[in-house]
Amino acid sequence: MDITYTNYLKIDELTNLQQLKSDPPEHDEMLFIIIHQTYELWFKQILHEIGKLNLELQAGNTWNSLKTMRRILTVMKTLVSQVDILETMTPLEFNNFRAFLGQSSGFQSLQFRELEILCGLRLPLMKEAHKNNAVHLERLEQRMKLPTLWESFCAYITQKGYPVSPIRENEVGLLFNPSSEIQQQLITVMKNDPEAALVCELLVDFDEGLQEWRYRHVKMVERTIGTKKGTGGSDGVRYLKGTTHHAIFPDLWAIRSEF
Repeated sequence: MDITYTNYLKIDELTNLQQLKSDPPEHDEMLFIIIHQTYELWFKQILHEIGKLNLELQAGNTWNSLKTMRRILTVMKTLVSQVDILETMTPLEFNNFRAFLGQSSGFQSLQFRELEILCGLRLPLMKEAHKNNAVHLERLEQRMKLPTLWESFCAYITQKGYPVSPIRENEVGLLFNPSSEIQQQLITVMKNDPEAALVCELLVDFDEGLQEWRYRHVKMVERTIGTKKGTGGSDGVRYLKGTTHHAIFPDLWAIRSEF
């Protein structure tokens, strides 16, 4: 069979994945499904790119690291902009089909948990939503064994002549505590190594972009359901607000006041 646009991209299968649960069908449920399916595709791409980025950083490849990071940052901006589309749906329109969602919730996104893990986060509820799915739990466990972005970055600057050794100190929250020793090396990097300094700045961009996405997500949920509990049983907005200031590279933020 010849390869065509349709069969290569599985368009027929893709456009049949939007199965509305509302009865009678609610117009806005289609948008809700497509937005969240698109988020999952972008999460998949970010995970794919972080896998490459970790390897490039560990190998000390500045150019390839920068190129990959710029792609990730561009995808992150797309994630944020998609919130604008979802906010065209009013609370009443969402409430017309919310009851049909059952216990499903973005809180249960496996790929977003994988992203958080690679960012160095370990949150108590990460495995809770997947406790009855052995395959998902195994994926999370495997991700936890991989180097985090911070560890790969530290390997990168060590190769550049600025030795640092991050230590996984925490089982809950961010794995790594801020380190004055690492901060001193980072200050030296910023003052003396323009290429490595650019890598530092793009990591800050990524950290800021992740916080921006969390914030926009919180405000979107707040304007849609107010203070109601989330469909998956989470505390909704209150839970989400608690995640908005999870800086994943605190040492890179701490050195801002040293220049």
